[in-house]
Amino acid sequence: MSPGDRTAGVPQLPQDQPLTEDDAEDLLRCICFKTGPPRTVGAELEWLIHGRPLPQHPVPGPRLTAAVRAVRDRPLVSALTVEPGGQLELSSPPAASLMECLDLLSADLAVVRDTLRPLGLALDGHGVDPWHSPRERILREPRYDAMEAALARTGPSGRAMMCDSASVQVCLDAGHEEPGPLGHHRRWQLAHLLGAVLVAAFANSPVYGRRRTGWRSTRQALWAGLDPVRSLAPSPGREPRAAWAAHVLDAPVMCIRAEDGPWTVPEGLTFRQWLRTGRPRPPLPDDLTYHMTTLFPPVRPRGHLELRMIDAQPGPDGWRVPVAVTTALFDDPAAAETAHRAVKPLAELAGPQPAPRNPLWLSAARHGLSDPELHAAALVCFEAALDALPRIGATPEVVDAVAEYHDRYVLRGRCPADDVLDAKEVLS
Repeated sequence: MSPGDRTAGVPQLPQDQPLTEDDAEDLLRCICFKTGPPRTVGAELEWLIHGRPLPQHPVPGPRLTAAVRAVRDRPLVSALTVEPGGQLELSSPPAASLMECLDLLSADLAVVRDTLRPLGLALDGHGVDPWHSPRERILREPRYDAMEAALARTGPSGRAMMCDSASVQVCLDAGHEEPGPLGHHRRWQLAHLLGAVLVAAFANSPVYGRRRTGWRSTRQALWAGLDPVRSLAPSPGREPRAAWAAHVLDAPVMCIRAEDGPWTVPEGLTFRQWLRTGRPRPPLPDDLTYHMTTLFPPVRPRGHLELRMIDAQPGPDGWRVPVAVTTALFDDPAAAETAHRAVKPLAELAGPQPAPRNPLWLSAARHGLSDPELHAAALVCFEAALDALPRIGATPEVVDAVAEYHDRYVLRGRCPADDVLDAKEVLS
């Protein structure tokens, strides 16, 4: 999902001329927070693919590849991409309202499910694959070869993230340039505190490879376990544009692309160092754009804000609840103000470390809503979302789904991961 065209003030750099450090900083400040009234919403839904009716039996790579080919032949409004382990991702176009987004994705999901059903396959909503670890990487492309090599330097979390995880990502406009509940600075702060509440409330990955991991959201634990910089948010407390620009330039380069042959996987080379040395070749503007796609913070500014912290949800329509709740808490001014006040005290628990490795986010991933501070914040935020949803045009059906989730999980200090742990069938 991307917002509407807001290119005023964006530097127009020749694509065939090397970047300077000043050019890179100017470009990052201009393109990553495109401000204006919040008016569009989007979502990106990742799904594991499992066999029917026995999901514990692994699906061979060639069968997954054939299924993906069949889905690609169907007409979809959303963009369809495939993750390295064969997960399907549907990315909605920018929608003018919450309901437009939900309806577009629901229609596309119906097409995908109708295509997979005759093949004996189904979409599965878990944050990580509870039965198989690791899944086979079916994509053999230079990007993913380089990514696996780079992430393997710090352990197995990278491969697990690439092949075994699935999420619900919510995309919202960056917000007004001016201060206030819908201002981009406030929304950036809100995302990094409310994000922990969303991790806890929607945690749905306590089992990986048929083993209890000790985390309600193993998926979030995997992200926290990647290399020391790539999955981190910028350090808190700084102005968003300056913080993000510095973070991008000081992050390690995952790979340097080549037209022929394998891509170079440098070690310890930041993008800033690449700009200053020009080795092994001077970086171009497109290299900076590509570099940003290799950074995986919980909130990624791409003109709009991409919230990446929510586990894939159970059931065919479970994904609609986090999209609705998140949109309401960001785009309704009254709900945004209530959410801000509810999560502001969590900053003390988070401390000076960036998400997702600070104590707040780690507690959200490990304990879910059994953490008392997160539970208290979630109660306030869900009540605010329920009040706001009719104001932003949500149908009674969507409001009822959020209310049911609130009663089943939030009021009781639970999340879907607790159902998985109670059921125990996935361990057999």
